[in-house]
Amino acid sequence: MQTITAHKVLTISGIQFNKTLCIEQGVIKSIRDATKQELADKYEGTLIPGYVDTQVNGGGGILFNHTPTYDALKTMANAHLQFGTTSMLPTLITDNAQTMASAADAVSEAIATNHPNIEGIHYEGPFLSAAKKGVHEESFIRTPSDSELATLCRKDIGKVLLTVAPESVSSSFIKEMVAEGIVVALGHTNASFEQVSDALNAGATGFTHLYNAMSAFTSRAPGAVGAALLFDNAYCGLIVDHHHVHPKSAELAIKVKGKEKIMLVTDAMAHVGSNLDTLAFFNTEIKRNGSKLTTPDGTLAGSCLDMHGAVVNTCHDLGASLTEASAMASSTPATFMGMQHKLGSLAAGQYANALLVDDNVNLVKIWVKGMLQ
Repeated sequence: MQTITAHKVLTISGIQFNKTLCIEQGVIKSIRDATKQELADKYEGTLIPGYVDTQVNGGGGILFNHTPTYDALKTMANAHLQFGTTSMLPTLITDNAQTMASAADAVSEAIATNHPNIEGIHYEGPFLSAAKKGVHEESFIRTPSDSELATLCRKDIGKVLLTVAPESVSSSFIKEMVAEGIVVALGHTNASFEQVSDALNAGATGFTHLYNAMSAFTSRAPGAVGAALLFDNAYCGLIVDHHHVHPKSAELAIKVKGKEKIMLVTDAMAHVGSNLDTLAFFNTEIKRNGSKLTTPDGTLAGSCLDMHGAVVNTCHDLGASLTEASAMASSTPATFMGMQHKLGSLAAGQYANALLVDDNVNLVKIWVKGMLQ
């Protein structure tokens, strides 16, 4: 049996002091009071759950669209692991049907070989709105075909998250996807509040990068943002890099939705965990300027944010507690994807994915299934 002892441990009951995690075969068997001997070697700081990122386009110099292979996934996962992401959904931005199928093959291989960090796949598109395409390639935006449905509904690719624009698909399509076990989120949409409401009532449960690339909230047209904030059961991804969303807009979303429905996401491109500056992207390029990624015309193009950076920003700039930020980075995305039975918390029966942070929220240690990284 392995053990990890820390001065503070963030459990589902809150922060507890001088506790020991008892681990067998990568799973937490119990959390108990530390013995005198264990206390002598305890870690100072706070033990929190590993991060769960549902939107990872790339990392380590790799963009999943460019290289939809298992080797690429391993590079991406390693790049994000150093920033505390112990579980992730590699994300494929709008692309052609063959690339979608290749991405599924890569994830299938990761699932079959029990890769410790890959839990499934996020298809962000291609069933989106050209009016709110952002950096997505417009020529690939389309309505669903039978071959793409077959890819989406594969049962060997773990958890599947699909982002759609409700004006581009029918309510029956959303119902069909949900019936197949796919988690449907709404994004890159110019839909009205009523259209978004219909999609939520059809089974969509989340919003991809709240505020960004969606119809705004105004006095006479609540839009997608209004629906996201109003529907209590809807989860919302939030990119807290201070470029995608103004800090006060992010603070408002957290205040309205709470830590149980706001998920921190990175929307990370290939730049994270690498020295990459310029990335070719379809018929344009994405350039890093400090902590911001844009195309030459100034369009935001994903981020170079990592999950620990998102947690730090949420704590230091938005006034959230470590407990609140940790939930938004771990338990909330795990619950959104139906993985809360094994991920997102420090509790008996969960994978022993844990992070040690100091009192200034600096990341000190990382464990994946009980193994110190």
